[in-house]
Amino acid sequence: MTKIDPSKMMAQLGKMQEQMAQAQEELKTAYVEHSAGGGAVTVKASGTLEITEIAIKPEAIDPDDPEMLQDLLVSAVNGAISAAQALQQQKMMGQLGGLGGLGMPGL
Repeated sequence: MTKIDPSKMMAQLGKMQEQMAQAQEELKTAYVEHSAGGGAVTVKASGTLEITEIAIKPEAIDPDDPEMLQDLLVSAVNGAISAAQALQQQKMMGQLGGLGGLGMPGL
């Protein structure tokens, strides 16, 4: 059984805290986009899951079919949020890879 060095563990945890804080800062300025309806509606979201922009092409606006635009908006917003969540997971899991250095295999 491997003995864990408490001082090494604390140093690694401190380093990981810094890396996680850096990743969170990077997510504030990272953006993803998702389109629906062949690009008729595009939604931009930050890595912190904030919707920052919605672009709607004029041809997507049909006064006789508002439900279509509503569906496109829902699809594009949900896609942008999913992409932002994937970006968050990628950034954070990259930082958690350092837990292996703590003598905790599998983390």
